[in-house]
Amino acid sequence: MNLKRWRVLAILLVAFALVAASCGGDDDSDDSTDTTVAAQPDADPLKVAFVHVGPVADKGWSWAHDQGAEFMAAALGSGVEITTLESIPEGSDAQRVFEDLAAQGNKLIFGTSFGYMDPMLAAAENFPDTVFMHATGFKVSENMGNYFGAAEEGRYLSGMAAGAATTTNLIGYVAAFPIPEVLRGINAFTLGAQEVNPDAEVQVVWTSTWFDPPKEGTAAESLLDAGADVIAMHQDSAAPGQAAEAAGAGWVGYNTDMTEFAPNAWLTAAIWDWGPYYLKTAREVIDGTWESGFVYGNMADGMVAIAPFGDSVDQATRDLILEREAEIKDGSFSVFSDPIVDQDGASRELGDIFTMDFFVEGVIGSSSG
Repeated sequence: MNLKRWRVLAILLVAFALVAASCGGDDDSDDSTDTTVAAQPDADPLKVAFVHVGPVADKGWSWAHDQGAEFMAAALGSGVEITTLESIPEGSDAQRVFEDLAAQGNKLIFGTSFGYMDPMLAAAENFPDTVFMHATGFKVSENMGNYFGAAEEGRYLSGMAAGAATTTNLIGYVAAFPIPEVLRGINAFTLGAQEVNPDAEVQVVWTSTWFDPPKEGTAAESLLDAGADVIAMHQDSAAPGQAAEAAGAGWVGYNTDMTEFAPNAWLTAAIWDWGPYYLKTAREVIDGTWESGFVYGNMADGMVAIAPFGDSVDQATRDLILEREAEIKDGSFSVFSDPIVDQDGASRELGDIFTMDFFVEGVIGSSSG
């Protein structure tokens, strides 16, 4: 399968729910519109697979998901058996990977990158008895769900840290691909920066990569050369932060607390905690209560958080960010207002943030890549 790594985790035993005998069931059990997937036999562990676009050692996006898988494994013990595949390219070949995993008996398969959406949808159609879960997309089917979280909430708060830190009023942003997930993160970050510094601007450079440290580091350097004194990113590596550290600039990361890679540059980051959601999903598959749908976690439920602050973030800025965080959690503050002003100065209806295709005022660069 040209797979980079195969890892199986197996720990303590838990009992699964018994499956009702198939003979003599009532007619309702044959309802083709029922999206509940049957529970696993109690004699065998639930086989779960994770497919990542980058290496789990990236200490970023893939690592955060891998930490969630470990949380689930620790909670379920040897009642779950986990396979992890790393650095699997997005695109049509991913369908074969998902189908191979389903054929090997994995009854719950997570694909953790946007470009896996259509390949996973096709695989789900061919393996109707397997639960497929796609991260960051929007398509669902009877046996495929979608999940993500409101990273824009954490992005807004990290933007506040960047806006307070910049003295040139130019913040560089190293971005992966011009998809709605990335665009709304950049927009939220910019709005947060402008709350504390109305003169702040955010210049975007696209890399067309999720994990390519040399390319991402070079992109950050180009932004620093253009006058940025803080670097932000939607990337999976720490390379932009290391470029900021070398230049004596500030750095806002993403996905995890990456302080160790650039401790002097570090400000904060929007980060993820996937473990509780992965555990909940596995338990639903085990007990037969899983149903397809779209899950969007947030700061209030803990899926999204803000990383610890770097030493250079002053107390007044910390207090302001924490105050805004509390308001986001209790629902008294919304990251996006409606109407919203775009980068051309036009007022427009906010619309569906999941299809966002524009930049807000204060962003320098093209929203189409």
